[in-house]
Amino acid sequence: MKAFTEPLLSLAGFEEMTKTAEKSSGLISVTGCIDAQKSQMIYAFGGHRKNKLIVTFGEQKAKELYDEYSFFDKEVVYYPSKDVLFYQSDIRGNLLTAERIRALKAIREQERVTLVTTFDALMNTMAPIEKMWENVLTLEQGQLLDLKEIQAALIRMGYEKEYQVQTMGQFSVRGGILDVFPLTEENPIRIELWGDEIDTIRYFDCESQKSIENIDRVSIYPAAEIVLSDEEKAGGIEKLKAEAKRVSDKLRKQMKTEEAHRVTVMADELTEEWGELSMYAGMDAFLSYFFDERVGLLDYFKPSDSLIFFDELTRCTEQGKLTETEFSESMKQRLAMGYILPGQMNGLFTEKEIVAKLGKYSCIALGALDNKANGLHQLGSYGIHCQSVSPYNNSFELLIKDLKRYKKNGYRVILLSGSRTRAKRLSEDITDQGITCFYTENYDHELFEGQIMVCYGKVRRGFEYPILKFAVITESDIFGAQQKKKKRHRTYEGEKIQSFTDLSVGDYVVHENHGLGIYRGIEKLEVDKKVKDYIKIEYQGGSNLYILATQLDMIQKYAGKDARKPKLNKLGGQEWTRTKNRVRGAVKQIAGDLVKLYAQREQQNGYAFGEDTVWQREFEELFPFDETEDQILAIEATKTDMQSHKIMDRLICGDVGYGKTEVAIRAAFKAVQGSKEGGYFKAVQDGKQVAFLVPTTILAQQIYDTFSQRMKDFPVNVDLMCRFRSPAEQKKTIEKLKKGEVDIIIGTHRILSKDVQFKDLGLLVIDEEQRFGVTHKEKIKQMKVNVDVLTLTATPIPRTLHMSLIGIRDMSVLEEPPMDRVPIQTYIMEYNDELVREAINRELARNGQVYYVYNKVRDIAEIAAKLQELVPDATVAFAHGQMKETELERIMYRFINGEIDVLVSTTIIETGLDISNVNTMIIHDADNMGLSQLYQLRGRVGRSNRTAYAFLMYRRNKMLKEVAEKRLAAIKEYSDLGSGFKIAMRDLEIRGAGNLLGAEQSGHMEAVGYDLYCKMLSEAVKEAKGIEDISDKFDTTVDIVTDAYIPAGYIANEFQKLDIYKRIAGIETEEEKDEMLEELIDRFGEPPKSVLSLLRVARLKALAHAVYITEIKQTGSLIKLTMFERARINPEKIPELIARYKSSLKFNMAENPYFTFDLKNGSVAKKRDVLDVVEELISQMRKELITAE
Repeated sequence: MKAFTEPLLSLAGFEEMTKTAEKSSGLISVTGCIDAQKSQMIYAFGGHRKNKLIVTFGEQKAKELYDEYSFFDKEVVYYPSKDVLFYQSDIRGNLLTAERIRALKAIREQERVTLVTTFDALMNTMAPIEKMWENVLTLEQGQLLDLKEIQAALIRMGYEKEYQVQTMGQFSVRGGILDVFPLTEENPIRIELWGDEIDTIRYFDCESQKSIENIDRVSIYPAAEIVLSDEEKAGGIEKLKAEAKRVSDKLRKQMKTEEAHRVTVMADELTEEWGELSMYAGMDAFLSYFFDERVGLLDYFKPSDSLIFFDELTRCTEQGKLTETEFSESMKQRLAMGYILPGQMNGLFTEKEIVAKLGKYSCIALGALDNKANGLHQLGSYGIHCQSVSPYNNSFELLIKDLKRYKKNGYRVILLSGSRTRAKRLSEDITDQGITCFYTENYDHELFEGQIMVCYGKVRRGFEYPILKFAVITESDIFGAQQKKKKRHRTYEGEKIQSFTDLSVGDYVVHENHGLGIYRGIEKLEVDKKVKDYIKIEYQGGSNLYILATQLDMIQKYAGKDARKPKLNKLGGQEWTRTKNRVRGAVKQIAGDLVKLYAQREQQNGYAFGEDTVWQREFEELFPFDETEDQILAIEATKTDMQSHKIMDRLICGDVGYGKTEVAIRAAFKAVQGSKEGGYFKAVQDGKQVAFLVPTTILAQQIYDTFSQRMKDFPVNVDLMCRFRSPAEQKKTIEKLKKGEVDIIIGTHRILSKDVQFKDLGLLVIDEEQRFGVTHKEKIKQMKVNVDVLTLTATPIPRTLHMSLIGIRDMSVLEEPPMDRVPIQTYIMEYNDELVREAINRELARNGQVYYVYNKVRDIAEIAAKLQELVPDATVAFAHGQMKETELERIMYRFINGEIDVLVSTTIIETGLDISNVNTMIIHDADNMGLSQLYQLRGRVGRSNRTAYAFLMYRRNKMLKEVAEKRLAAIKEYSDLGSGFKIAMRDLEIRGAGNLLGAEQSGHMEAVGYDLYCKMLSEAVKEAKGIEDISDKFDTTVDIVTDAYIPAGYIANEFQKLDIYKRIAGIETEEEKDEMLEELIDRFGEPPKSVLSLLRVARLKALAHAVYITEIKQTGSLIKLTMFERARINPEKIPELIARYKSSLKFNMAENPYFTFDLKNGSVAKKRDVLDVVEELISQMRKELITAE
């Protein structure tokens, strides 16, 4: 980075500053700084000090500084401040904790560390430094390890024990394998023991649970910010109880009985939770009971080797005072109400204490104007002269003019571009203009006067030092676009349901041959002296069916929409067969229709758009985010469709905010250019028009804004047609459309009216198709005739359905959430006015807006009035679905424009609006909401890059009768920590499937359950397309006397066991068998013999299927092999086969012909394993009977 720091050395006073800072503690203030140059200056201030602490006033600013600084130093870390106000919550997400622990890890492990943080964070109290370090576990290969001890240690460190690790902060133990997901790692870690020493340590992938790569050693940091030994814990609890008693007695004397009771109850609950249940949520709030000394972030840095930088010191200290007042005010109120104990009042250092501490350090304050010392000892004040680069607003000529001037005056200039290709292109373009410059990736390159250097790097804005003759110009100064956000892979969204993970006793299941029953668990039964796992299913009238665990592929979990209870079938009754046939008929019909429709579209000739132009690339590079992989695929597919001669009809599904609109924008942009080769925008005849159809006025407005924003630098006319436009304006738009003067029209169903005519429509985009009525759909169909169509929908479409429709419906699924969405900090707490008031005030303080979800229309107005009393300064309004549509739109419009601060609404906000200014959501009575609702609601906040909060409130008195543990477990389901959301996803998917296939099919889906329906659909499609003949379908079952099961000692957890059984049952090839075996060894250790047999039986089943055997059953020493009646085998060869085996093999011609094989006869078979014998027999049959076709 020499090229950036060298020029500063010649700055008057710079060396002096550095020397002073290294010699003595105190404050040096530098004025004349601008934001763009602060990080460069801080970076240049190296000196011999190892550590830098960069402190700023607000979280937003800290994130910006962190991004900027990471250009100069990749190792920089960010430490967010703690949320002192909401420590009371029962459960909170561990995302912010994880960031803090990661920063602490850097302090401990890195030689030199630069930490960006806010002044608030300096005020937080923390556990003493040595306490933190002694709780880091370091494990390496060959080390001895006691599993019991380490489990206890992990629990003490705040990790939770689960049967399978899915998110940060969990661990699990299976046999000699320990899985942990430390907060500091991107992937979880699997530690395999040999006896009691560590054999291997490796990373593995959360979703597939398969290993990724081996490592030699790993440090596991605590998952909580406070770790206590048992003695410390007991001591703290004693102190807490004593104080609680004191407080409640005092309150009783003041006749405040309710408050006194509150305090006692709270203390009891806490002792119970921390004592017996060892749950540590919210313990940080009580730090002062456990440790006598109060420690802050500053104590983690030694004054001798650290420099502290302040960004606008006065604002920092003011922010500190504010935080302090906010904290003490709110705490005083809570103390009086009996919500907290006096010891919690010192959870924060005061601003004065921090300033006093800072006296020991060398501090440097960077500011624009002010050089107030704010109570620190001032060593000196320097002024520098620095100014920002004036923006060029896309004008390349201006840039060239300036560069010529810079060159003439002997400036050193660095140009930065956000992508390597663009940087190279920029240097070529400048050279073409006759100015010499060079592109380099070496940031230490020596830069002489009058030279211009172009490199790759992301810095937000440029700056110049006129006196030093040094300038840095960034891409955003030239083109005005912000750089792309950088991508961090993190998977903590709920995973899709895996085939069987969530099957619990009492769930409804569907067996393909017997119908709907209730799953009653796994039972071990002994048959022929061999023990096997059977799955017990209860049917109507209490009759039970036991099926072998190896035949799990015949059952699916029943999933219908809205979780209604289905009716059970009778075992052996006809009714299930009838249902199945009815559904099969319907499915066949829909598959037939779909295939016909698809074939028709294939034959028609549509308009073929040209290849991508230069414009298209420029346009796409302006997208301010990194595209997700799914997005890129969807965009590619859409373009290919547009370039081909067939008429496009593509469906794009993805959750709200997953970037569907971007796909549509790019397609629209392509369409507008028409097919003209290469060059500039359309010759008048050539471009096509685009219509974008949306269900609501507000959405139209939003999409219009997005489009105008993205297209503003290009000659494209975008217009809007909806109720917000006056009739006169609408008339004008209609005229323009006819003449072809409007390229892209966005609107509600108003576009479908008779009077709207297009000059040349080339692309129709439909957003949220399921929300248009039937008549609209008919009109859309008429528009669709030979126009490319792109449909967007937010209801997630299930993968399985997607697979079965491949080849008849073009679909792209966006499943990957966009990066740089700040995860949502979820708090779960009982309702109390104080907290609501604080949450709202805090959001308004950062100029945001708040959603308050209340789901009863009856008294929603009262709730709004009550909130208005709590926060008199805010504008509160309410909205619900029973209002007139115009009224509703007016309120929403005002809300989007920021005139309303708090919107109290029923769950109608879940549909599709994108308001990035709303970052706090409070949900009233969250325990009454369905999970899928909560899931969608939570997706409404956190759509910008500042931390979003979701408060799920419940009323305590409803749950008083339950034990503390049970209560917390129930609520936990509702935060993103539980698996509840997976089920919610499922619920939504089924709805999505219903939308896709129409109402009539929904009923059929209900009847046989969703999974079986998909299976049938997939078969019907294949048949309709003539890929395979359905009448040749048969299933094979194998029942041989051998130990083939998964013992409880190998996989203890029932979910996992079922999942593995189901997957083994699906094995078809030798390869799949080997892969399965590898995964088993990786996840659970060396499998016992019975598991190996199980794998062999599964493979045997596939082999037998290939020779048309429907059943292999062993009774005693006889094995009966039943054949499929329409088996395609060569009957003349049967006698030869029998002769081969002399007396042990016989053939019977019955209605279903079968072979019997006697193990007693023939000396060959006596001593051998029955599996070997059967395998050999089948391979023999394959050789002899199957004719080469």
